Amino acid sequence: MTFLKKIGGAVTALAFSATVGMAQEHTLTISSWAPPTHGVNAIMWPKLVDMIEEATNGRVTAELKLGLASPPAQMDLIQDGAADMSFIFHGYQPGRFVTTKLIELPGYEGSAEAASVAYWDVYESHLAAANEHRGVKLVGLMTHGPAQLHSNKAVTSLDEVSGMKVRIPGGVGGDIGAALGATGIQVPAPKVYETLASNAADGVVMPFESRVGFKLTEVATNVYHMPGGLYRGSFAVIMNEDTFADLPADLQKALDEKVFGAPLSRMAGAMWDEIDAKGMSATETTAGNAINKASDADVASFAKIAADVRTAVKAEVAAKGIDAEAAVAQITAVMAQN
Repeated sequence: MTFLKKIGGAVTALAFSATVGMAQEHTLTISSWAPPTHGVNAIMWPKLVDMIEEATNGRVTAELKLGLASPPAQMDLIQDGAADMSFIFHGYQPGRFVTTKLIELPGYEGSAEAASVAYWDVYESHLAAANEHRGVKLVGLMTHGPAQLHSNKAVTSLDEVSGMKVRIPGGVGGDIGAALGATGIQVPAPKVYETLASNAADGVVMPFESRVGFKLTEVATNVYHMPGGLYRGSFAVIMNEDTFADLPADLQKALDEKVFGAPLSRMAGAMWDEIDAKGMSATETTAGNAINKASDADVASFAKIAADVRTAVKAEVAAKGIDAEAAVAQITAVMAQN
């Protein structure tokens, strides 16, 4: 039976009950760093627990706990066994994750669900060889929708981004920010509201879901909208290796075949699409909010910038021994099929 780790300190806990009449033998502790009402907590984790319970006939369930550690510390939290599962944003750990930047490149066409399906597919065929998730069990990969620039002051031209203080994540988001001439400020996503409210940053680059998930309709009333987005963000759902190894072989098999990998990745990607739509709607219906679409000239200018970033990132990935060109072609092809 999986040993439940004892975690000190006050945390916010959301318990998910297993299917009535099924005997729970193993309860996993899920750590999450997103705000309580964010789609990750309100949609993804509950659906994952349902998938786990269904696949194991209720023998495995989970409990969600918030506030166990900061976003950048989640990898260590799971590796050390302080919780059983979590999700990480690869850009919070610069240097460790390089091949994951391929899914973040601007220029892909399609939904977050399609991109997440393609992400797992290309991981299995190409990216796994880099072994960047060593120390934890990788159980799913996902990407959020196209990121846009959110700010209080209206931005109507790409040239205006140069010199702005912008909260920018790591990964390709950071590469794009630098290419646009923005002064990058790196803070985890849960800190964006106070960062903008205090004027420590002029703007933030995040997907539309953040309008609701991080209350940007209150502190960044304008969105500069680039068709296809400035980048996509890369996330992984991870599990403690010992926790998985402690499960009976039949439960391991059920989870690997019916939940982890492609099924989880597809479900998670669909969640990002769902909450992106809510963020778009909230922006359109909130007084004082506006969406400023990039001009044709700016779209053309950004296409050149994006091409340079794609070339640089593919070179980084190739240096890790991965066929970056083949991986990008596979992502594009799989997305087109989904």
